[in-house]
Order: sequence, then C-alpha cells, then structure tokens
Amino acid sequence: MLNDAPFYADVADAPEDTHAYWVQADDGLRLRVSHSPVAEARGSVLIFPGRTEYVEKYGFAAQALAARGFASMTIDWRGQGLSDRLLADPMPGHVAQFSDYQRDVRAMVAAAKALDLTRPWHLLAHSMGGCIGLRALFNGLDVASTSFTGPMWGIRISEFLRPVAWSLSWSSRWLGLGHKHPPGAQAECYVRTEPFETNKLTNDADMYRAMTEQVTRYPALALGGPSMLWLNEALRECRDLSRLPSPDVPCLTIAGTDEDIVDLGRLTNRMSRWPGGHLEWVPGGQHEVLMDTPATRTRIFDMLAAFYADPDSIRAIPSAPTARQAG
Repeated sequence: MLNDAPFYADVADAPEDTHAYWVQADDGLRLRVSHSPVAEARGSVLIFPGRTEYVEKYGFAAQALAARGFASMTIDWRGQGLSDRLLADPMPGHVAQFSDYQRDVRAMVAAAKALDLTRPWHLLAHSMGGCIGLRALFNGLDVASTSFTGPMWGIRISEFLRPVAWSLSWSSRWLGLGHKHPPGAQAECYVRTEPFETNKLTNDADMYRAMTEQVTRYPALALGGPSMLWLNEALRECRDLSRLPSPDVPCLTIAGTDEDIVDLGRLTNRMSRWPGGHLEWVPGGQHEVLMDTPATRTRIFDMLAAFYADPDSIRAIPSAPTARQAG
C-alpha cells in the first residue's frame, strides 16, 4: 500500500495530476516517489535524479514527457529531498554504502508495479542517478531502453588531487570522520550560494532561478556538499563499474561539451564500449543539459521520445564526435 506524501506543485511545473507517495526500502528507510500518469501512455519513464536533487526539480521533465505521451516516476534518493536523511545534520549528502541506493531502486520498482505503470518502461538517469542506473541495469532492471544525461561514471577531479581524494576519503571511515565534508565542499546548497554567471549547471537563467526558488521556498529539499564517506563510496563504485562491459540494452547518452562535474573521459570510454549505443553532445552545454535553454530542452526531449518509441532506432544514428570536436 502506498501512502500519500507531500508534493510542492507550486514550484514543480509538473503535470496537474502528479502525485507523491511514501515508499519503504527493505532496510526500513522512508523514501518519496512522484508519479505523473498519462492517459493511454506510450510507455513510462523511470527518472533517476542526481545527487542533491528531488522530485519537484523534475516536474518540468515529467511535463515534457507527458506532452510526448509518456508517463513518468521520479524518486528522492535516501539522504536527499524529503526521503529520510542519514545524519543528524541534514545538509551533507551521505550514504553508508553505495549499494544501498539499489535498495531505493527496488522500492521504486515495487511502487511502479503497484501503480501499474504502463509498459514498456524506460530509464532516464542523470549524474549520480546515472551511476545508480548503470548498476541497476547490471542487476537486471527491467527496462526496454536506457538514457543518461551527464552520467557520473567518474567524478571530475584533477590528476594532482585524485590520490588525495582517495586517501582522505578512505581514511575518514577509519577515523570516524566519514560524516564530515571533504576539504573544499560547502555545507550550503549550491544554487543558493553560486551566482548564475559562474554556475556549472545550466546556461538558462530562468531554469537556474527556478532551482533557487524551489530550495528557498522549501528548505527541506536543500542539500549541501557530499560527506567524505559518500565520496569514497562514489569513487569505489565508479571504479568498479568502469571494469564491467556495457549491458545489452539500447542506450542514448547526452552530455554537454562544457561539462565540468563528471569525468568526460570515463563517459566517452563507456559509450565507446556500448554496442549500438549513441553519445550525443550538446555544444556549449553544461552539467544539467535537460535544464538548458528552451531550444536545447525541446531538441533533447524530442530525441528522447523518439528513442523511447523505437529504441532500436538509435543504432542508425552516426557515432558522435568527441567533446573537443563537438565544441
């Protein structure tokens, strides 16, 4: 049985009949999912958000998908949004182990089944959600196709600082400091402190203003920088995933040429090893390509809808250029 959960429709720009529910992971944590149904849907999209994100932030995506005939479901991962936070201080992005996110995936799938989401199902995963989503595919997530935007298959860290990030985050768990922020990470929510002019997320001022308004009007949605333990777990999971072959699922990955948060080397390497997969670059795009300018958003959602309608069509698209060539 699904219990009603809060949904802040006034800041979500979601379809009118979007509804939120509480679900429970198998370790007892309470999680929030939102569902945007569509009459006579062509299928349903499971949306896996990134770190710091929440279901209201993807209301516009649910709206764009609904306009193209697809229902959708989005989740607040453990430790963020309105799902249970894992520390007394609610601001650090934290997880005990990265595999715990798969508990959240299973709870989301159970909710999708309970609500009888129209098949076929498709995956749309962003940033950290792309890391979680890739692991879920290896674990047998039952989707007809998968799409990623700016997937976190590696974290962008300078070669000089990468060994430091590994050693500090590894030692923090043994020193009882895993709940602390890494050096340079901030406790405050990024969009509340970073001016639009220097942000690394979007080129669209209206979208950035909407992100800021959401966490300002509803502070419970806000999240700060990661914990040391989250960083160590994320580094380990990205490394372990990089050693695995790509799943046999049609795949469309979209990334900005000006991406500055995830590791583009890991991204291009993965897609070069994904038979039949396609990597599409957004010239000048930053991390949140789904939240870029209106023209870019329209092009991307049209591309996604065409892909979901016929996942095999992606095999006919020419291979993408490198990020340097695309820019």
